[in-house]
Amino acid sequence: MLGLISNKKILTVSNRDTTWGQEIAVKRLSRDSTQGPEQFNNERLIAKQQHRNLVRLLGYCMEGEEKMLIYEFMPTRSLEDVLFAPAGRKMLDWNTWCKIIEGIAQGLDYLHRHSILNMVHRDLKASNILLDHDMNPKISDFGTARIFERNASEAHTRKLVGTFGYMPPEYVMGGAYSEKTDVYSFGVLLLEIVSGQRIIPPDSKGDNLSLIRNAWKLWGEGNSLKLVDPAVVGPHSTTQY
Repeated sequence: MLGLISNKKILTVSNRDTTWGQEIAVKRLSRDSTQGPEQFNNERLIAKQQHRNLVRLLGYCMEGEEKMLIYEFMPTRSLEDVLFAPAGRKMLDWNTWCKIIEGIAQGLDYLHRHSILNMVHRDLKASNILLDHDMNPKISDFGTARIFERNASEAHTRKLVGTFGYMPPEYVMGGAYSEKTDVYSFGVLLLEIVSGQRIIPPDSKGDNLSLIRNAWKLWGEGNSLKLVDPAVVGPHSTTQY
């Protein structure tokens, strides 16, 4: 399987028949990439952190102009593939969705509080959450992540990275990012999971935050449960929600 990810200068190759004795996923940096080297170094450093809800880095290669990252292979692909496919939403029950939500939260908590490196992901979204055979979520794609000093609570940048819709207002307008940036993205992801809707739907017609606006409107009216998609949550799970 061959595809393009991130800045379209990094190739992803999944290989099922290897001398590693297991299925693997390989990211190979394109030689003409400009942003790729920085992303490669980020991923190589950050992906060394080991947690059950982070995609596991098995190894890497740096030889001449060749740069590769070798990851565990995720057979179920991404949360996006499951969440926004009608058959995928119906395939999972609410308990499984809760497990996915909890796993993402645990992965973020590890990145923010318990890893050797204090870091912010900055691009948490459905397509960057991969799923294993048992539907355990794994946070992936650390190319845009940033490492914080232990005593730092916030940083600023003039170069925005991430995905519009998942980025909080203070980051979009002023370049300020922190752990709260990931928490905001996680909240958007929760809205997508319980509603079955994309934060930026294909037919948005310019209203790129229609899901958030609708959620606020329903909450203000005391009708939050109208946002819930029965295909995702199920008819008997609204009390848990």
